[in-house]
Amino acid sequence: MKQITRRTVLATAPAAMALAALPAHASKQYDPGVTDSEIKIGNTAPYSGPASNYSTIWKCEAAYFNMINAQGGVNGRQINFISYDDAYSPPKTVEMTRKLVEQDQVFVIAGGAGTPTNTAIWKYMNQHEVPQLFVATGATKWDDPKGHPWTIGFQPNYQSEGRIYAAYILQHKSDGTIGVLYQNDDFGKDYLKGVKDGLGAKAASMIKVEATYETTDPTVASQVVNIKAAGCDVFVNTAINKFAAQAIRKAAEIEWQPLHILSGIGNSLAGTLKPAGLEASKGLVTDFFLKDPTDPQWKDDGGYKWWLGFMNEWYPEGDKNDALNVFGPTAAATIVHVLKACGDELTRANVMKPTNAVAGDHDQYQPDRFRADQAGPDGALRRRAVAIVRLGDLEPAAGLTH
Repeated sequence: MKQITRRTVLATAPAAMALAALPAHASKQYDPGVTDSEIKIGNTAPYSGPASNYSTIWKCEAAYFNMINAQGGVNGRQINFISYDDAYSPPKTVEMTRKLVEQDQVFVIAGGAGTPTNTAIWKYMNQHEVPQLFVATGATKWDDPKGHPWTIGFQPNYQSEGRIYAAYILQHKSDGTIGVLYQNDDFGKDYLKGVKDGLGAKAASMIKVEATYETTDPTVASQVVNIKAAGCDVFVNTAINKFAAQAIRKAAEIEWQPLHILSGIGNSLAGTLKPAGLEASKGLVTDFFLKDPTDPQWKDDGGYKWWLGFMNEWYPEGDKNDALNVFGPTAAATIVHVLKACGDELTRANVMKPTNAVAGDHDQYQPDRFRADQAGPDGALRRRAVAIVRLGDLEPAAGLTH
């Protein structure tokens, strides 16, 4: 395993964190969505459509909130998690978000999926001063505290990931010819920019093909064929699960064996690698910012053991080989942490204070914001740095079968 160090990424563990809570006011102060007994959290997610393979994240988040409720809730209040299907369609996201804010009267929107979908509601959320917390996308645009102070990201920045891929290419294939597959929106363009920035002056000569796809496309097979035909021997695959799997499968079908870098967005075992074929997926290079549950190095890790117990009790139907089910409770725990820190002052303005404390005033990469020994029973589900991994034997790890 090769680790490329950069500033620590924002993530939390699935348990109470040791950061001190902000002082709670003596009197109770509530905004819409909060009562003495309940906190309403809104969410939209792709339970159908081209990104539906990611839906297990929000099912796992719901399971985490159920666990918190069974333990007494957030300062005595039960979490009412209202999550609607937006099918990864921006117009649907707008419709469902307006329903959550204007009809359901949720307190916050949290953990919404996708760059194009969150972009569609970005202006609306900030105009209405409703917190858009820990969006499940690494687009760089979310780091805009002056223009959009009510929105904050959660996961590694796509441009930073792209720079990590470029560093790996320069180290292992410095004479390579590169083809990049990316989604034709801010999400995909962030990855491309990161790769170019990381390659520096070599980008113009090394990148030969920049191939895009739309989420409405049936397949990316022709893009893969064209990248191979152009003579590329390095393939940077930044597609979402559905299209990443198609690209892996097509590369195997046409007997193309480049240095194949698969982005962290598309490396789900259940959502990408199994549909692509485990044999076809061997040798891929990818990155993880959370602990991969199929990696045996974590078998004695405290955070991993906590997670396994959580899955067995609260989400037994979830696939324990799928890293998306690590993302879910990690994100949910972050949300619970900031709500607990508000005490009885559950106003939208106040919830942004612990949110910004967690994120370092919108900086998703604040170094040492969370130490592994600060979170989880004995450790966290996050890594100290993004890890670059070459995939070998992709059989499910012992004891982790669904």
